[in-house]
Amino acid sequence: MSATPSDNSPPQPAWRILLVDDEPTQRLIVARLLKRGGYEVEMAANGREALAKLEQGDYPLMITDWEMPEMDGVALCQALRSKEQGYTYIILLTSRDAIEHLVAGLQSGADDYLIKPVVEPELIARLNTGRRIVTLERSLRAANEENRRLSVTDPLTGVYNRRYLMEQLPREIDRAARYGRQLATIMCDVDHFKKINDTHGHLTGDEVLKWFAQALRIGVRATDWIARYGGEEFVIVMPETHVDNAAMAAEHLRQHIAEQPFMVGGQELRVSASFGVSGWRDKVPLDATLDSLMAQCDSGVYASKAAGRNRITIESLD
Repeated sequence: MSATPSDNSPPQPAWRILLVDDEPTQRLIVARLLKRGGYEVEMAANGREALAKLEQGDYPLMITDWEMPEMDGVALCQALRSKEQGYTYIILLTSRDAIEHLVAGLQSGADDYLIKPVVEPELIARLNTGRRIVTLERSLRAANEENRRLSVTDPLTGVYNRRYLMEQLPREIDRAARYGRQLATIMCDVDHFKKINDTHGHLTGDEVLKWFAQALRIGVRATDWIARYGGEEFVIVMPETHVDNAAMAAEHLRQHIAEQPFMVGGQELRVSASFGVSGWRDKVPLDATLDSLMAQCDSGVYASKAAGRNRITIESLD
């Protein structure tokens, strides 16, 4: 006997639809049809009210009358298309049936056009078409966003990759310089990482890097972000942060990492890291560059390793 879906599966949420019409009786009639078709209906009496609702919530579908006070349906379509991020499928309702009206409505940003009075089977059929289009658009948008996320993420550790660092950090520097803010960065390098690979194997080395990246995540603020600079090197970008405060954060991370053993084969493996901290003592200057900041961080890491590892060195900029 073939298996059948369980009757206990959770019901699918109703599609939300925004119904916009200034005429209360017509609004209630259409709302009744939509609810009978299984839709969750929100209503607005004009375009301005509709725009306010669209800014506050997600409405994949919208039905709007053409002729309304304050802002009519065509103006509403134009306003929505000029500012929206997610796509809303729009059906324009009107008693105007001339071809020039159809063209004007579609050119304003409407996806479909219905002549009043509304016939229920036609309305539901057109909404079904809208649902298919919205589903496809959102799945494509989600796929594009996932591809974008993967393109800037280090696949091993899950933090940002070098590409993202080299693209985004200059923007952070420019923003801080433009608005007279502070910015600091921490570079850290896992100590004796080659020995870990040689002694315990590259798979263990990979696990150490994942563990290390997670320890960094836990130890920084939500506004900070982390990138894998290369190999066993990581960079933490700290907007709105003075270099001295970044140094305190680096020392906290150093201690946390050194005190938390990594377990391998039932045995403790002590891992430490060397840190270089850099940033501007005052506000970020207008001539600040990525290269100067990274060079100072790298110099700090080198100095920490030369001094015996498992320590921090501050190399601030003027």
